[in-house]
Amino acid sequence: MSLERAGDSDRGRADTTMHNSSEGTPLLGERSSSPSTPEHLLPAPSQTPTPRRRGGYQSGRRRGQRGSTALGRVSNFDPKWWVQRARYYVPITGWLPNYQASNLVVDVKAGFMVACLLIPQALSYSSLTHLPPAYGLYTALVPALVYGMLGTSRHLSMGPEALISVLTGTLVKGQLKHLYGAYSPGMPPADTVEHFSTAVASAVALLSGLFTFALGMFRLGFLDSMISESSLRGFISGTAIVIIIGQSRIMLGIAAASSVHSTPWNDFKFMLSHLDQTHVMTAIVSLGALLFLRLLRAVKSRFKATTWLQQIPDTLVVIVLTTALSWVAKLGEEHGVVIFGKVDGDLPHFRLPRVPTYADTKDIVSSAITITMIGVVESVIVAREYASRNHYAVSSNRELVALGVSNAVGSAFGAYPAFGSLSRSKLNDRAQAKSQLSGVVTASLVVASLLGLLPYLFHLPRGVLAAIISDAVISLLSATPGAVAFLFKVQAWSDLFLLLFICFCSVAASVETGILLAVIISLVMVIKRSNMPRIKLLGRSTENDNDFYPIDGAPPAAPGTLRRLSFGSSSSNDSQDESVPQSRDNSSRGSLSADTQAQHIDGVLVVRIEEPLYFANAGQLHARLNRMEMYGDMRTHPSEAPRMNPTRAVVFDLVGMSDIDGSALEILLGIVHEYSRREVRVLFVRVCQGVRLRFEQAQMGSAGGEYDFSDIGSALLHLEQQLCIPSSS
Repeated sequence: MSLERAGDSDRGRADTTMHNSSEGTPLLGERSSSPSTPEHLLPAPSQTPTPRRRGGYQSGRRRGQRGSTALGRVSNFDPKWWVQRARYYVPITGWLPNYQASNLVVDVKAGFMVACLLIPQALSYSSLTHLPPAYGLYTALVPALVYGMLGTSRHLSMGPEALISVLTGTLVKGQLKHLYGAYSPGMPPADTVEHFSTAVASAVALLSGLFTFALGMFRLGFLDSMISESSLRGFISGTAIVIIIGQSRIMLGIAAASSVHSTPWNDFKFMLSHLDQTHVMTAIVSLGALLFLRLLRAVKSRFKATTWLQQIPDTLVVIVLTTALSWVAKLGEEHGVVIFGKVDGDLPHFRLPRVPTYADTKDIVSSAITITMIGVVESVIVAREYASRNHYAVSSNRELVALGVSNAVGSAFGAYPAFGSLSRSKLNDRAQAKSQLSGVVTASLVVASLLGLLPYLFHLPRGVLAAIISDAVISLLSATPGAVAFLFKVQAWSDLFLLLFICFCSVAASVETGILLAVIISLVMVIKRSNMPRIKLLGRSTENDNDFYPIDGAPPAAPGTLRRLSFGSSSSNDSQDESVPQSRDNSSRGSLSADTQAQHIDGVLVVRIEEPLYFANAGQLHARLNRMEMYGDMRTHPSEAPRMNPTRAVVFDLVGMSDIDGSALEILLGIVHEYSRREVRVLFVRVCQGVRLRFEQAQMGSAGGEYDFSDIGSALLHLEQQLCIPSSS
């Protein structure tokens, strides 16, 4: 098959796979049969596939036909083909025409329940971002509408989220110091501060949207698993503590510190040193609201089977009750409680985002990257969890595209970064939402609140909003004790230290420091693991000479007492008893039984490579082989004296090595050259077609490597014949 034809076939396979993914069958990148290919024309599973040159196998004729069919549809403008692609990339064109009217009542109910939680949260979270309350509602409106058209999750609730709001607020607060510095020694007008803050928030929303969109377009949806669970839990816990510190000051009615930019630890010390300035009435109302929310949450947890109790919108109830109490008791006018006040509730206007004057573009870009990482991880995890619970498929890459477009469009309407919320998605699932229409209903209710609700919140105490935020982040902390106890139970000390360390750094320094450490440490751990090649030293079974097992699967022998099988020496008295296996080997069987041991073959290393080699993991191959030559077991501490006899041959079992890149091939070639210089024979067994082609191109045979053996037994037989010739003369 020509390279052009192979490329066409691959494109055809990708196209048909995309179609099947939208129907809940294999996702993008998985093998699937073309819907246009009749089932009886597909080859049977036992049919011998046509080998192709660069590794693996393919049914060349069928793959070529599929590619030609897909390309023919595009060139002939087949409407059916384009409709299928539209349903895949714009999901609303797929689920809306087929929407069942019987689900409408359920979706409207779910949308209403989520709106009862989203609207108070949007008003509350806006204070974390140092923006007017209306901008929290803008963030709950536009991104949710866009996601309803492009998102693949039926339950993900798009909108403002506590951690993202804190990160956005930290950025806005940091950029305000540049604005205040420009007006020093005076103060900038209030309108200027508001326009500057909203411009910074919109700019970071646009960049975050573009970054997320790029991740989806380049199919990097797997990056959500690059941050370890312990690192993420440490960051979430630290950020939750930071939020509680900031909101506690508001609930106590203590004035803010004069410093524009301070660490959470300094804010905590400032609050403790000014406890004598606590506003008693504000503290009573705010802490009372928080206590009510926690008690109601505990009651709901206790009586999970009571349906009417589970459907009580607790945050909405708190807002209504405290607003009425504040209005009747005149808490703002007569008792000095800070209230919500008058807020304009106009619909958002279109305005292209831009980086404002005096703002640091580099800080905005770095914050956008941080926000993207946190938002992507949280959103994709939530989408996958509820898709799994409700038995439908979501695509991580399409989710990233939907999240990116939602933020990019939202930034033009005054929204700051918005991602999926765990608490609202959980409520949406509990309400048994059937489609993305529930999110559209929620957005419609946000519009209604913008046009008619805000004037009725004039008397709402701002401390109550702080109590709502604190209640939400306390829920984030609820999983931390269990995570710490689990890590302690399984003695995962490194993960436990990582969780506590990142949590401490987030509180003591800043949330940016916490997430930066979480990302860096997680990436270092990934690089360290991938940098270490997965290789096993195999030994011959004491029960059956035809079986080979990893040496580390046997009970560790005491230093200096390793039992070895003699090989290739005519002077050995046991040479006749230890026959070389000729027919089969079982090196991939698994662990040994209690009565079986894996023994070294004296003078021969049998090394199984269990993964493809590439530039990252091949660098340590030479060092690990040297250690195996000296000790015969990777568990032996390098401070001990070498215990192995000189190596006369090395057998590489490449059963797991399906590919090798140029850098790794060069390293392997250098290892073979060094062994040849030391007169050590090098044999490769079970070499796949693609790797064999690479060996031929690199002239591995000229370097001293032999790779025409089907199993370990045939390689050992060859070595016995070759290495025993000198001693027989």
